[in-house]
Amino acid sequence: MIERARRITQHVFAVLINSHFYVTGSSPIYMGKIKYTCFPVLNCYSCPLAVTACPIGAIQSTLSTLRPLLRAGLIPHIGLYVLGSIGLVASIVGRMPCGWFCPFGLFQEYLYKIKTKKFRLPCWMGYIKYVVLLVFVVLMPMLLVDPLGFGETSFCKYICPAGTLEAGLPLLALKPGLRQLAGLLFSWKLLILISIIIWAIFVSRPFCRTICPLGAILGLFNKVSLIKLKYDPDTCVECGACKTICPTGVSFFDGTHSPNSPSCIRCFRCYSICPVCAISITTENGRKVIQQCTPKKSAS
Repeated sequence: MIERARRITQHVFAVLINSHFYVTGSSPIYMGKIKYTCFPVLNCYSCPLAVTACPIGAIQSTLSTLRPLLRAGLIPHIGLYVLGSIGLVASIVGRMPCGWFCPFGLFQEYLYKIKTKKFRLPCWMGYIKYVVLLVFVVLMPMLLVDPLGFGETSFCKYICPAGTLEAGLPLLALKPGLRQLAGLLFSWKLLILISIIIWAIFVSRPFCRTICPLGAILGLFNKVSLIKLKYDPDTCVECGACKTICPTGVSFFDGTHSPNSPSCIRCFRCYSICPVCAISITTENGRKVIQQCTPKKSAS
C-alpha cells in the first residue's frame, strides 16, 4: 500500500515540477514567478520543462556571488531562503524527498529494474557525497573566483548528471546552434551521465548514495526530524528482508545502520515488508504515524 502510494507520488511530482510543456527553440527555459521556488529535489533549473529551481544550484549561485554582495553591503536573501526552506522540510520529514519526490531518483529506480546481476555498494562510498558537498557546492564557488569576485556553480558545471540529462541534452536538441559550442566540458558531463546510467543498472540508486549533495544535506536531518523510523530489536527475527528491499542498502538487524541513518531515504519499504512489524513510522515523541501493522502469517 505504501509502496504503491510512493510510486504514484514520484510520478505525480515528476510531472508537476516539470510541467512547462509549451517549449520553443527561441525561449526554451521557463522564467515565470514559480521558478523562484526551490523544490527540495535535484531538478535542473535549466531544464526546458522545469518550473521550479534546484536548491543545490541556488546555494551555489548565492555562494558564487557572496563576495560581491558583501562588498556592496547586501545580504544574500535568496541563499538564506533556500537554506531555510530546505531546513524546514528536512526537520519535518528528513530525507523523505529523495525517496518520494526526486525525478532523478525515480529514473535510477527504473534503471535498476533491468534484469541483470546486481552488486552491493561498499559502505565507505556513502561518505563521498559529503566531500562533493563541501568541495563543489561550498568551497569552489566561494574560493575559485574571477577578478571581480564572482565564482561559478561548480557542481552544476562539472558533475551534475541530472543537469546533463534534463537540461544539456534537451537544449542541444532544441537549439542546434549550441551544438557547436558543446566542447570537452560537455563531453565530460556526458561521460558522467552515461557512467551513472550504467552504474544504476547494477547498483541501486548509486548517485543518491555516493554523490548527491542534496541527499547529503537532507540525510543529516534524519535523526532530528519530526518523522522517524523506530526499530524494535526484540521483535525482529533477523530475516534480512529490510536490507534486501532497501534501495540504499540500509540494514537494521545486523547493527550496520541506525533506524534513522543519513543513508535512509524514508521510502518506508522496510516498514511494508517487515513480517513481524519490528519497524514502525513514528513522530518525535514516539506516536505512531500509521496504525500498527499486522504481522504476516509467514512470520509465525
